[in-house]
Amino acid sequence: MSKIHFIAIGGAAMHNLALALLSQGHQITGSDDEIYEPSKSLLEKHGLLPAEFGWFPEKINPDIDTIVLGMHARADNPELLKAQELGLKIESYPSFIYEQSKNKQRIVIAGSHGKTSITSMILHVLKTLGRKFDYLVGARIEGFDLMASITDAPIMIIEGDEYLASPIDRRAKFLLYQPHIALISGIAWDHINVYPTFESYTQAFENLVKEMPKAGHLFFDKTDKTLEAIAEACPEHCHSEGYKAHDSVIRNGQTFLKGNDGKEYGLQVFGEHTLKNLQGALYICTQLGVSETEFYTAIQSFKGAAKRLEWVGESETQLLYKDFAHAPSKVKATTQALKAQFPQRKLVAALELHTFSSLNPAFLPEYKGTLADADVAVIYLSEHARAIKRMDKIEAETVQTYFNHPNLMVLREQAELKEYLLKQNQENQNLLMMSSGTFDGLDFPGLATELGLRIQ
Repeated sequence: MSKIHFIAIGGAAMHNLALALLSQGHQITGSDDEIYEPSKSLLEKHGLLPAEFGWFPEKINPDIDTIVLGMHARADNPELLKAQELGLKIESYPSFIYEQSKNKQRIVIAGSHGKTSITSMILHVLKTLGRKFDYLVGARIEGFDLMASITDAPIMIIEGDEYLASPIDRRAKFLLYQPHIALISGIAWDHINVYPTFESYTQAFENLVKEMPKAGHLFFDKTDKTLEAIAEACPEHCHSEGYKAHDSVIRNGQTFLKGNDGKEYGLQVFGEHTLKNLQGALYICTQLGVSETEFYTAIQSFKGAAKRLEWVGESETQLLYKDFAHAPSKVKATTQALKAQFPQRKLVAALELHTFSSLNPAFLPEYKGTLADADVAVIYLSEHARAIKRMDKIEAETVQTYFNHPNLMVLREQAELKEYLLKQNQENQNLLMMSSGTFDGLDFPGLATELGLRIQ
């Protein structure tokens, strides 16, 4: 077994990969200058939490077989420099995943939005049917202990992120996986700090399409005009096929699929974007030998990936959901979904601007109209997040201008946010909390309890 050291072990993908390799008997060590929950507790439970936070070049020695370099580290990281000096093998986690899966059939799910949900649906169906597979996914899924698995399985399902592979490899992560089957769920400009223009962003996806292998399969959301144009670059030796939302009907707040077998199947998830994701997952599963009826039967028990329209609490007249939505397309789709599912209820939607893109005034025009389906909109600007990212303060008037919502409140402190949400009329109202951050560590179950909601 190999000796593997992780630089920036606390990242979501990084710590899950480390734990997956530990379970296979590899000797794992790691470093990071900051580690948050749930990574911290999981690493500590398995004996991988660094004794001290920071970078320690003395940890790097010639006995290490591979260095896995996380994106959180910088190019001048002391441990990285020591590894380079010693001539050690250095891999980004996507290049490491490829090396571990190069003899497997690789299925990559990419896109600006929806990729975690689609990957999660595929994993849920395959596990329900008892299939053998490896995977890498960007969120926790019910029934899976980790977000990564590397075994002797013949296939690997990979959520393919378009962000940079590592500080010393500026390629989009998904390009390193070299998929046999790829799905692109949609394109909307994101990661402005590494893709300064929309054209540079879409180029990464075009490269993915152009590099599809002979006899490969590409699936894409054909309702996305930008993506439809990019899919035209698919080589003639590769099969490409577009998809749209699966047929369904909503009754009493529940969505039912209209199966191609003539039956109806009740779902625990909802929303137009979810039905697109589901159709994409169905296409991938049928490529892997799953029948449509098997898929429909298995997907009924799918509850969604963690933080993707995740139920927090409810009463007879109110629901509280949280969602990882942060990019404009995700915010719009999630807000629309909750309003469409419960059209008679008032919708209060709170969005934390937390990413480099969302805290950049040049990117804010992309959010115009994204909260239009919310009756009340709240924008949360964490001063802590802004300080860490060294971003300039955004004035409330600027936010109001770009979101263009008639009933919008801008808040900056967690206490103010809680007070504002609690004083809303809770009757016949749903609350949606959206962020890739934490609203400065907001206790969601605690908020639900204070709202008088039942929680699990």
